[in-house]
Amino acid sequence: PEVAGSPWLIFLGRSRIGAMASLTADILRAQDDKTSGAIIDFLKDDDSFKEFAAKELALIVSRDAEDAEKLQVGVDEAIKKGVLPSDLAPPSYTPIDVLGKTADEVAEEIIDKLPKEGGCIVILVGLSGTGKGTTVDKMKGKIPGATTWSNGNCFRSLTLLAATHCEQSGGSFDPDCLTADNLAQWASMLEFGQFDGQWDIRINGLGIDARVSEIANTLLKEPKVAKNIPTVAKETQGEVVKFAGDACEKMGKAGVCVLVEGREQTLNFIPSSYRFCLTMSDTGVIGARRAAQRIAAEAAKNLKDGDDVEGVVRAALATVAAS
Repeated sequence: PEVAGSPWLIFLGRSRIGAMASLTADILRAQDDKTSGAIIDFLKDDDSFKEFAAKELALIVSRDAEDAEKLQVGVDEAIKKGVLPSDLAPPSYTPIDVLGKTADEVAEEIIDKLPKEGGCIVILVGLSGTGKGTTVDKMKGKIPGATTWSNGNCFRSLTLLAATHCEQSGGSFDPDCLTADNLAQWASMLEFGQFDGQWDIRINGLGIDARVSEIANTLLKEPKVAKNIPTVAKETQGEVVKFAGDACEKMGKAGVCVLVEGREQTLNFIPSSYRFCLTMSDTGVIGARRAAQRIAAEAAKNLKDGDDVEGVVRAALATVAAS
């Protein structure tokens, strides 16, 4: 996406971005959407901030395009292997324009479109910087019993099995082990369900029988797993998406509201009647938000009691803009 017209339209006034909180030490330390809004409002006439925000937007768009391309390669490979269906019709998404809205308002707008009773799977996509993660956090706090789904533990579990396979074969991790047959076998060793009343992933194979919650900070954090996750993830997009779809469907049928945010390329394969795409009618605000988040993090790190907050924020701008 490109910013139509002047990229500085986003700084013309409060009405373009929503009501702003005053820039105080408490607001700065909160590190939330109100912090970003206060910094944007404070720096809206600063030329260096405008330039920094434009650069951040360009980086976001570039990274999103690169990530989408890489994900599509993984999806295409999964289709070729028969792990994912080749005849899936692209599902439709309800657009939600987040411009001028708080994360709470966006969350409420989506919640109003969900069933009032029973479980469901909510899919949330959109360009980086539109607030998907923040919106999901807000929704989780507003919907009783809601839970979020992350593919991270699936990738970690498959990586653990791959590394264990290599160890049992007498060597260290070797990407050549990631054959279609091995991946299918390891994926069959993962089970999602309720164990002692808690939803969890059970790994059962290659001498391992453990729940992810039990080994999240031990086995799954070991170097043999951590350093090889990117390699395994590249080859297992299909297996993980299929597992995620089955897991989310199981929770939804059990009456749980499952919140999933990410990229369309993979989330299209997770069954759901509730799909939303967060949009920004003025995409320049995305760059401003990301710039404000970086400034806020730097400023909060350096802020001391009694400091001039505005001065600390301006110094943080200079630091991150030069990095």
